[in-house]
Amino acid sequence: MKTLKKIALALCIAASMGAVSTSAMAETDKGRITYAPTEAIDMTVAKVNEALSLLEQGGDVEKASDAAKGALDISKEINANDKVDAARAKANNKVKAARKHLSEGSTQEAEQELRDAQKGYLALKSLI
Repeated sequence: MKTLKKIALALCIAASMGAVSTSAMAETDKGRITYAPTEAIDMTVAKVNEALSLLEQGGDVEKASDAAKGALDISKEINANDKVDAARAKANNKVKAARKHLSEGSTQEAEQELRDAQKGYLALKSLI
């Protein structure tokens, strides 16, 4: 009888954990668009490419910085696992460094940082 009580108690605890588990009830908010990791990576790379093309054409530094900021914002949607998140953080640091170089007026260093970030973001696909 003691064993039966222990088994029943364990089943009740397991059922209650499963009933109120946040991962079991995970869904997106209404009005929020969610992207697959590969889609988010592609969108982030597109923003980095936009910033790079603006710099290569000798365009507006402010617009390039805004495009880099957009890449940082979109990269938040890249969520697959811990390895991907760590590599994403490294690529984000490159974009942040590029924005810093842009604010200082050194576009050559910013271009190089953006190229490195682009490679970093593209490498994320192999980690998924």
